[in-house]
Amino acid sequence: MKTLTEIQNLAKELASKINAPTNLLPTFSTPIGDATPNVEVDNSGLYHFVISERGTEYERKITSDINDLMYWIFSGVTFSMACDYELKNRIEDKDSRRIMFAKQEELLGRLNKDWEERERRKHKSILINNPFDDLAGLRATYFGELRAKGLPESEIERLAYEKYPEK
Repeated sequence: MKTLTEIQNLAKELASKINAPTNLLPTFSTPIGDATPNVEVDNSGLYHFVISERGTEYERKITSDINDLMYWIFSGVTFSMACDYELKNRIEDKDSRRIMFAKQEELLGRLNKDWEERERRKHKSILINNPFDDLAGLRATYFGELRAKGLPESEIERLAYEKYPEK
């Protein structure tokens, strides 16, 4: 069993390997209450990864495996980093998740190859029900342009999907 200080030091060490901003790391033992993840260790040695906001707990994952805890931490950290990366490297006619998913997997792979594969499986699972849609961004922009012209929603949808069809 690792102490909170040991866990925090390990998280900082891993964060430095991928140049992760420290503000993306969870808190340790004292939740902020703004949905920033918090890590706790209970008396039986179990690690808790908790997300709460304004007194309401939204998620609690519990494990005895430090590797799982670190994966949970860095899955979130790398997701935030991948979102920032995608925003700076956006390709208008590509589903933003193509860049985000690849970047997140790459960052996790620098820390642990098993984490990279775990995240890849998670992404593949997401894509089963929500496949890539490379024209979604262009379609959304066009929706906005058509709304600004005051067209009815049914007409906006028809025109947008006609111009930028789902593949």
